[in-house]
Amino acid sequence: MRFSSLSQWLQWQENLHFTEIDPGLERVGQVWQKMGGSQQLPFKVVTVAGTNGKGSSVAISAAILRAAGYRTATYTSPHLLRYNERICIDELACSDEAICQAFARIDEARGDISLTYFEFATLAAADIFSREQVDIAVLEVGMGGRLDAVNLFDADVALITPIGLDHTVWLGETRELIGREKAGILRAGKPVVCSETSPPATVLAYAQQLRSPCFVAGDDFNYQFSEIDWSWRNAGTGLQGLPYPALAGHYQLQNSAAVLQVCDLLVQQGMTISATAIHQGLQQVRLAGRFQVIPGAITRILDVTHNQQGAENLRTLLTETAGPGNTYAVLAMLRDKDSRAVAEALNEVIDFWFLAGLDGNRGLTAEKLSESLAPVVGDKKVGCYQQVEEAYTAAMASAGHGDRILVFGSFHTIEAAMRIMPECQQPVLAAS
Repeated sequence: MRFSSLSQWLQWQENLHFTEIDPGLERVGQVWQKMGGSQQLPFKVVTVAGTNGKGSSVAISAAILRAAGYRTATYTSPHLLRYNERICIDELACSDEAICQAFARIDEARGDISLTYFEFATLAAADIFSREQVDIAVLEVGMGGRLDAVNLFDADVALITPIGLDHTVWLGETRELIGREKAGILRAGKPVVCSETSPPATVLAYAQQLRSPCFVAGDDFNYQFSEIDWSWRNAGTGLQGLPYPALAGHYQLQNSAAVLQVCDLLVQQGMTISATAIHQGLQQVRLAGRFQVIPGAITRILDVTHNQQGAENLRTLLTETAGPGNTYAVLAMLRDKDSRAVAEALNEVIDFWFLAGLDGNRGLTAEKLSESLAPVVGDKKVGCYQQVEEAYTAAMASAGHGDRILVFGSFHTIEAAMRIMPECQQPVLAAS
């Protein structure tokens, strides 16, 4: 084995390939083939692509499938506190040892083929899930779909969540172009579910080309809600008296409704998912960093939102939960995100902005972030800090009883804040 610790493996992987992002399936496919794998994994696969709602949809799906009694794996990215969060079985993060052993098998098989950090992770997840003989895996696409490493594996059901403008340098500058990239996860004759009522026409056209049954929210399945519960129906069945998902935000009903359509399709493919399992899964679902509320004299809210569509959802949530105090924002973002659009969506509900810089090649300094936001927020309610930790500390010092602090802008932002918050220092359980 090349390295004995997970940290050593990860540090090496970060610099192994000539670029951090290198879309394409040829290299990763060659290595997987050398490992004896095929595009059809030895368990059911649900692949999730989209711009917003991917993480929530994966979490809701997995919670329901676990409640139904299935050994359920999830592959997600990026992580918040520990790399192991990316590769989970029945909600338990895989151990350092299991991941290192998978890396060693990948390293031995690849020969002189170079792989990215994300490609190593994707192959490790597929290898571990295969060896652990899971029943089903819910795989989250990292970026796009067509050329993403996750798309190496055939999906039994594809789920495409709402599509917005993100990663435009790689995926295109319109929803139609981005939609075509996301639709790359479809497989001929296999069903696809669209969470939004008006998905890009390119998604629908590609589904038709592949003769993949396409189920679109509002047309092929619907939901209704009251103050205490909600209901769901498609052409063949319906569910009444459903509990609200244990994730904040009305938009989680949109995610949940699409997941229930995925579950219905899995039932048609031979799985058993009862109404009881659906009720339990909705009530038990957990997901860090998605309007994660930490109560106290000063309420803290952690959210990984980093694009306009997500920021608009966040504004609605902040408005719905507003109290008498002020709302302070701690914001740090990556340079390839539209920070101005995010600020435009949220400025009316933010009383003061504490801007911070992020390290790394993709990180944006607080000064550059301030320049981007200046036309929207002005210069009277902005403070700049070198690091997220400094911005968060300043926000806490400024806030009083009844105020709230929103920390958001990227996974890196949330990670930095979590590392100095005692409430977030809970140990992560590990599977063998």
